[in-house]
Amino acid sequence: MSGIGGKVVAITGAGSGIGEATALLLAERGARLVLGARRSERLAELVARIEKSGGTAVQTRTDVTRRDDLHALVALADERFGRLDVLVSNAGVGTISPLDDLRVDEWDRMVDVNIKGVLHGIGAALPVFRAQGSGHFVTIASTAAFRIVPAMAVYAGTKYAVRAICEGLRQEAGDSLRVTTVSPGAIGTAFAEASTNPQVRAQVMEMRDRIAIPPEAIAQAIAFAIEQPATVDVNEIVVRPTAQN
Repeated sequence: MSGIGGKVVAITGAGSGIGEATALLLAERGARLVLGARRSERLAELVARIEKSGGTAVQTRTDVTRRDDLHALVALADERFGRLDVLVSNAGVGTISPLDDLRVDEWDRMVDVNIKGVLHGIGAALPVFRAQGSGHFVTIASTAAFRIVPAMAVYAGTKYAVRAICEGLRQEAGDSLRVTTVSPGAIGTAFAEASTNPQVRAQVMEMRDRIAIPPEAIAQAIAFAIEQPATVDVNEIVVRPTAQN
């Protein structure tokens, strides 16, 4: 199946930012959406917007640190639409800070969401894709998976891991499954506010306000990968502001 129209696409972290922008764009292009996020009220608002515009979407509260939630997301796709064509693993957290801060609970949270959350999605969707004989994993990494800067050691470590996992998945996928990793740079989302270190938060917010590009730019990259023919596997896309190093 090529193109986007009619495809069943599940998106984690769909309540805001890149996930929300992706949901709106794919719905506009005819995808049938299964949306997951922790904030149910945001999901309900998004589903209402999509349906008002003539699109199709369903929702379920999804915490990617819980395996059962990812299995429920995939099961909802099968229950409502009879299949799942694409899993967009977008949920992530970036509570960045210098290692000297010793914010160990925040390190654990980044590992749980950014790495384990991706693995939980693979664990839920891979058997379904194998049974169908087709499927597409689209995973959001970061330019931090290519370049480490101070205060981002743990966050970058999680995103390096995501790239490694997705490359391994690609090599194991065979000729019927597709694997795409999209790595955004500075994007105009609430990412900057996540840091609990005031100095780091101010620095990241200043860079965002100065050079960030909109989340719709990442949605366009995701759509590009999805709409390719089944024989074309777009493996890695890096999207950053022109002004970003």
